[in-house]
Amino acid sequence: MRRRLVHGAVAGALLCVMGCSFSRGTLGDEFNAAQIATIKKGESSKAEVVTALGAPDRVLQMNGQELFQYYRYDAKAASLLLILVNIARLNIKSDDLFIWFNRDGVVHDVIFGKRTDTLTFKVWPGGD
Repeated sequence: MRRRLVHGAVAGALLCVMGCSFSRGTLGDEFNAAQIATIKKGESSKAEVVTALGAPDRVLQMNGQELFQYYRYDAKAASLLLILVNIARLNIKSDDLFIWFNRDGVVHDVIFGKRTDTLTFKVWPGGD
């Protein structure tokens, strides 16, 4: 009898240790469409871009031209925590803004991609 009680207590404690976890994290600020619209190809300078959007997250040199990159990452994670097996799934998407400058420091091209609005929680690790 005592042995069954101990086994039952251990099993109950193990069941309490199991659980689920859901978390979300972001890196970077949301993009403001109105601010992006103020950047004009062939007209806006680096100083105007920095005034409108702030300092870039990354500056790259490409063939004598400069590229400003602004980004925002959004991540969602779900986990099932068991005693012997843990199952987790992490989904990450990003919004990216690239601004190319010509050799004179004037905007040559602007490319913006927004994908974080389609990010969903996916609990099971397999499939879509």
